[in-house]
Amino acid sequence: MSFAWIGLGSNLDDPAEHVTRALTELDGLPLTQRVLASSLYATRPVGPADQPDFINAVARLETRLSPLALLDQLQALEQRHGRVRERRWGPRTLDLDLLLFNNRQLSWPRLTLPHAQMTRRAFVLVPLVEVAPKLSLPDGQALSESLAKLPDAASPRRMPEVVLPESR
Repeated sequence: MSFAWIGLGSNLDDPAEHVTRALTELDGLPLTQRVLASSLYATRPVGPADQPDFINAVARLETRLSPLALLDQLQALEQRHGRVRERRWGPRTLDLDLLLFNNRQLSWPRLTLPHAQMTRRAFVLVPLVEVAPKLSLPDGQALSESLAKLPDAASPRRMPEVVLPESR
């Protein structure tokens, strides 16, 4: 069994509902179980500012899928939520990023692990550090230290508690 950390985000069509529903749907992926989820956070968009704020969260999965098979499942889930890729860093109904997979480091055309931008994004690190304060990258770099270096570390705003169903 492998573990994977997934970043979730949405800023269109009731973003909190998309993220909450996706957190539950992660539990239904083949050979996969959600074992942990962060709180929801409201964050300003990265990139074009002419779009609504995002709702973000992270989840930890246990899976028997390979990294690419999991990526395929995540992208299919985005499509079921009506994801349209019109512009880089643009608005979206659901964005699912594979952040970490065990302690794997890889660089393939479709997938880089750990996620190339995760240590520069407070909207990823704040929820990650919330649920896994001692989590480190494969090279040993503590994510809490990466978060402490970010100038916008306080910008994600924790949303009221959302109660998710127990994972299966």
